[in-house]
Amino acid sequence: MKKSYQVTEFCHRFLEDYIMENDCCVDATAGNGWDTEFLCHMAGAGGKVYAFDIQKEALEHTRQRLGESGMLERAVLIEDGHEHMKEYIKEPVSAIVFNFGYLPGGSHQIATRPETSIAAVRQGLELLKPGGIMSLCIYSGRDTGYEEKDTLLQLLKELDPEKWLVIASSYYNRKNDPPLPVFVIRLK
Repeated sequence: MKKSYQVTEFCHRFLEDYIMENDCCVDATAGNGWDTEFLCHMAGAGGKVYAFDIQKEALEHTRQRLGESGMLERAVLIEDGHEHMKEYIKEPVSAIVFNFGYLPGGSHQIATRPETSIAAVRQGLELLKPGGIMSLCIYSGRDTGYEEKDTLLQLLKELDPEKWLVIASSYYNRKNDPPLPVFVIRLK
């Protein structure tokens, strides 16, 4: 089987080891629904996936994708910012997925912002159960700028190494600000 080196597929392969049947997961940036569909598949029929997006268009794409794959009943689609996830989620979470930047194919004027992204990551860290994982795909070039990337990396660098393992990878020989895949694993 040919492997893809797209950042989201790279992250999915890493996440597969952490998500079990019946788990609760979060897609903090639903976008076009690829990550939501992946999480629904991994969590199975008994699992639950919360998917957040501020754009109605993104949630419609996600709803359609899940409907076509027969997994819509596994997801809770929420039209709200990911920085409000603790208002909706009350159970421990096994995996949280973020794709920072803007909706592929959507307006570049609507993008994640450092202040709401930091709040969302902090809430996500509180929701993660021991052994849980957070995946962050950080897009920083052109329209989205570098402030969000720098702010997120600073927050992650300061996490207690006794409680968290942070792995930041890079597409080392790629030009023009390739995405940065980062994983945060809760140790205790």
